[in-house]
Amino acid sequence: MMKNITDPALYDAWYHTTRGRWISDCEFSLLQRLMNPRAGESLLDVGCGTGHFSRLFAQAGLSVTGIDQDAKALDFAEKQGGRIRYILGDASNLPFPANCFDYTAAITSLCFIDDPLEAVEEMWRVTRYTLVLGLLNRQSLLYRQKNEQSSYRLARWDTVKRIQNEWIPILSPAPIEIRVLSAIFLPHDSKIARWVEACMPKRLPLGGFIAISLSKR
Repeated sequence: MMKNITDPALYDAWYHTTRGRWISDCEFSLLQRLMNPRAGESLLDVGCGTGHFSRLFAQAGLSVTGIDQDAKALDFAEKQGGRIRYILGDASNLPFPANCFDYTAAITSLCFIDDPLEAVEEMWRVTRYTLVLGLLNRQSLLYRQKNEQSSYRLARWDTVKRIQNEWIPILSPAPIEIRVLSAIFLPHDSKIARWVEACMPKRLPLGGFIAISLSKR
């Protein structure tokens, strides 16, 4: 089960702060780089919450469907406008046929799901080309600073090795193309943090946010 958002408006407002906007831009840039989608292609945003990333994907030209089990968050998302279809549903039991979407994304939503493997299997099932996961990185400075604080207290922090060893083998006997990028190397938005972010290679898996793409060959 996924944890509900207590106050959707307050949650979404964080993305409009200086730090929230910077982190969102860094994360979305990685996701776009991994997917490299074409306008008009379809994407399912699993655990879309208030629809922040759903709106960014839609602005990039994708046909977006968002799904979440939090009715209040979806109500807020729908009021923000945009040509996005929002559906109330469970990540572990997606109400779609196989290969229904060109892309599927789960951006820090798996971090709050009790059984991530079940959800990943479902997302893989409905994906035609590429599944992208945005996860919190246990091997990062962000983990050391934020692990037991505020909203992070209930989150699960993952590692690339764990995902490669435990998650991917359950998906398909066929080869899966895997790409890993990371961002947010320093857990603040100072000038130094932004300079480090610009200089650090995104293939170094030490950022607080790890983005993993799994593609069907």
